[in-house]
Amino acid sequence: MMIEYLVLISCLGFLAFLIPGRHRKYAAIVGWVFIVLFLFATLPEYFAENNFLYPVMAVLSVPFLYITIKYLLAEDIRVHYLSRAAAIAFLIYFPFAIDDYTQVSALGTWLIGTVVGQVVWLLQAFNYPVTLEAWNIIAHNGFRVEIILACTGIQSIAIMLGVAAAVPTTLKQKIYAFLLVAPTIYILNLFRNVFVIMAYTDQWFPYYPDIAGNGEIGYESFFWAHNVIAEMLALVLLILIAYGLFTLIPRLGTFAEELFQLYYGEIMVAFGRSGGKKGPENSSPAPETGDIPAVTGEVSSRQEERAG
Repeated sequence: MMIEYLVLISCLGFLAFLIPGRHRKYAAIVGWVFIVLFLFATLPEYFAENNFLYPVMAVLSVPFLYITIKYLLAEDIRVHYLSRAAAIAFLIYFPFAIDDYTQVSALGTWLIGTVVGQVVWLLQAFNYPVTLEAWNIIAHNGFRVEIILACTGIQSIAIMLGVAAAVPTTLKQKIYAFLLVAPTIYILNLFRNVFVIMAYTDQWFPYYPDIAGNGEIGYESFFWAHNVIAEMLALVLLILIAYGLFTLIPRLGTFAEELFQLYYGEIMVAFGRSGGKKGPENSSPAPETGDIPAVTGEVSSRQEERAG
């Protein structure tokens, strides 16, 4: 339960960041620090599942955190945008995750139940018989798959909508971004669950137990289906969605390029090489109000200036 409170504190920090005031950079620092602590706290769980993507993310988060704190304190506009993206993502995600902190079944439980029903319907449409051993546990051939909040796609949806909200946009851009992100991820995630359940319960990939096994009978198929194939396809999907967002919101692409230059430049300096645009001198101070100025070097139209 302590791990969940790391997420809660991070969430509160990012939500406080959305409130105008001098405290914003410190609130963002709290948010980033505790999300990194969460990544490290969950390492045993991911190692037990032979999932190495998140441990790699945890290691990379250390230099990321150092650079982010450095430029938050310098009131760099680029990390201000980045923190806004994280804050919006938490604002979307937390109402679904609040079930973990209360005894009340709320949006998260409803979403899990909805996904379970739709996944079972799709499996039956593919003439794949399954049974429900519990409200969120799907079984076949003696193997069981539990559907949890992480299986609903809400995390990816929240993150990508947060990315879309990082820079000011018009109402039209907001609507198109939502339609690109939410339905696409939600529907494809249903088929992802169907694939994982079929691959695991029918043992499609019983290969390399020394790498993929964890002591559980048949776990190898779950490892390859869930931790490798589905993760790789999800990464490709998120990249394609990001490209779509950059097309819909050109300022977002400019921001992403500047953010890359910031972190890449800092890493190159750390290794004794020069490269990339870095330092507060390349950006304007972060604003204290909810109206965020344009990305460095970009001229905003009047319509964009009115966008939130």
